[in-house]
Amino acid sequence: MVVALAIAAGACAQKTVPLPNESATRFEDFVEPAIPEMFGSYPAAVASHKRGWHFLQTGEFREAQREFQLALKTAPQFFPAETGLGYLELARKDPKAALPHFEKALLINGRYAPALVGGGQAFLALGRDKDALFAFQSAVAVDPSLAGIRRRVDVLQFRGVEQQLASARQAVRDGKLDEAARVYQTAISTSPDSAFLYRELADVEVKRGASDAALDDLQKAVSLDASDTAAMVQIGDVLSSRGDFDGAARWYGEAIVIEPADAIEAKLDAAKARVEASHLPAEYQAIDNAAELTRGDLAALVGIRLPALVQSARKKDAVVVSDVGTHWAATWIVAVVRAGIIEPFDNHTFQPQGVVRRADLAVAMSRVLARLAAEDPNRARTWQASRMRFTDLGPTHLAYPSASMAVAAGVMETGANSTFQPSQVVTGAEALTAVARVEALVADARK
Repeated sequence: MVVALAIAAGACAQKTVPLPNESATRFEDFVEPAIPEMFGSYPAAVASHKRGWHFLQTGEFREAQREFQLALKTAPQFFPAETGLGYLELARKDPKAALPHFEKALLINGRYAPALVGGGQAFLALGRDKDALFAFQSAVAVDPSLAGIRRRVDVLQFRGVEQQLASARQAVRDGKLDEAARVYQTAISTSPDSAFLYRELADVEVKRGASDAALDDLQKAVSLDASDTAAMVQIGDVLSSRGDFDGAARWYGEAIVIEPADAIEAKLDAAKARVEASHLPAEYQAIDNAAELTRGDLAALVGIRLPALVQSARKKDAVVVSDVGTHWAATWIVAVVRAGIIEPFDNHTFQPQGVVRRADLAVAMSRVLARLAAEDPNRARTWQASRMRFTDLGPTHLAYPSASMAVAAGVMETGANSTFQPSQVVTGAEALTAVARVEALVADARK
């Protein structure tokens, strides 16, 4: 009787559950644990493992567990089966129980891609995105053919960068520039090939006063994307702020070649103008800070900043001025005199050291505006027809038409209580503002 029971028990122990006929794959995102050649001498473990994976994919979890455990009992170091048990727990929606199985497999073989992928999926289910990203990246490094996992890496990187980006931008809005820079650097370490991250970090560095770091970031952005005109313009802006107008003009020029735009062209023109100005006499560069503008200063401003208008009004008849031969602005004085913008005195002197008053500036600006009328006649008629009211300058005053036109055009401003103050001495800054406003009108007329 005892012998019969023993035989029956042995028969039960050796009995195997037949595999289901269906060849379903319920868990397509699971990476089947490949069996390394080192386990070729364990055919029983290999057979049990394969049966276990088939049962797992058809949803027969109890049979899958039994087969994986049987494989491990046969060969305790058989890490494919340990990995299979990890996937089984994932299928049961228990990622916490799955992790130890993947970890055991990786302790035996740290480069086993199926266990790395499974660990990543468990981390992801537990909300541990950074750990999941690391596991997936490690798997792809081991097996570059894992295209689906590579896409997951991209998604996780983008998700992480999105969160970091929102945090960094909020820090900028809150004025926490050091914190913003740290978060941007973290985002860059996650997504080092994203040019826009370097651009935004550069903005922060500029605000922090670290222009060298900003330039490094922007040049990295351009190296990643040779068509990144936004980064090129930013480089130009940084160089311009440092007084390197030659460098700024080069970068603006490169940006325009790729993406022509009015805003970039305006920056390029401004940089070129500053380059030209840097080669001008020191007297010209000092005009901005002059407490009293001279006639020579005004001639230079108009001649240098508004050359097209000056040339368009140039008279063929020779003009003689006897006292400017050695003056630093002689070339521009002759040009504006020949254009009729600033007139010499009756004795053929220009008196370049004479001070300019607001009435004088208004006359010069109105004559420049008259030259502009040919390009923008509709607007010019509005300026000319305006009859501005000044409390200290009546319509019968000789300077009134010029003052009215200059104010109507927005080139000059009135003082308190609508005063024009015609006899007030003009400063260099005031003259520069007036000329800049004419430049803007010229740009509008030529659009």
